[in-house]
Amino acid sequence: MDNSFIQQIYKVHQECTRCPSSADIKRFFSDLLGVLFPNFASKPVHSLTELEERVIVLRKDMESILYSNLVKGSNDPQKIIDTFFDKMPEVYDRLQKDIDATYEGDPAARSREEVVRAYPGFYAIAAYRVAHLLARLGVSTVPRLITEHAHSKTGIDIHPKATIGEYFCIDHGTGIVIGETTIIGDRVKIYQGVTLGALSVSKRDAERQRHPTIEDNVVIYSGATILGGETIIGHNSIIGGNVWLTRSVPAYSKVYYQAHMHNSKDDTTDLIILK
Repeated sequence: MDNSFIQQIYKVHQECTRCPSSADIKRFFSDLLGVLFPNFASKPVHSLTELEERVIVLRKDMESILYSNLVKGSNDPQKIIDTFFDKMPEVYDRLQKDIDATYEGDPAARSREEVVRAYPGFYAIAAYRVAHLLARLGVSTVPRLITEHAHSKTGIDIHPKATIGEYFCIDHGTGIVIGETTIIGDRVKIYQGVTLGALSVSKRDAERQRHPTIEDNVVIYSGATILGGETIIGHNSIIGGNVWLTRSVPAYSKVYYQAHMHNSKDDTTDLIILK
């Protein structure tokens, strides 16, 4: 490498001298999860004082991360830290409801503890809930790094700015993609391979809703693809496996593909919507 290239790279390094490492952010999330759920803790807590000390360490770690130039200039990092921990009971309550939804929605789940410890869907949802709060508080980059950490572990890609209601259930989960402007209501259940995506990838549409709205009590089966900011899946609907949707369906719909088998050249499929 010639000297001019070394100088170019050095300049980049100098511009990022205060960037928190991805490892620090992942560790912060893991330690936070260990405080909220002892099954994720590296070691058990033996006293209330010890638990309080772990929270103090978390606050210091968050302070280190946020003062590393990843907070928008108009926001006060200390205020964000205070608000974040003040709202942690709300996040915990939502996660308890997500656990209930998964336990009640999956016959294979033997206990709520199993959901917490063994279900990748819960891990991805927990990362989303924490990251979404940080995003709402104006923190940049860090929320995305948290959800991408969960993505790498679970194969579930949830953008931290997506809006997701209560009692959210992800079953199996691998290959799920939930885009930035997706809106999901309460008691929605999604299986593996589902994409809630955008029809357009143009930068000029960045501030518009590009992803679908999924209303309450909807079930979306594996492999379904639902695209577009104007696409609304009405409440209490069921979207069958491998369905491709770019238009809205009314409440209480059942949508599925029906294959017509003729011969190898003429096989066709129809999209069926039952109301």
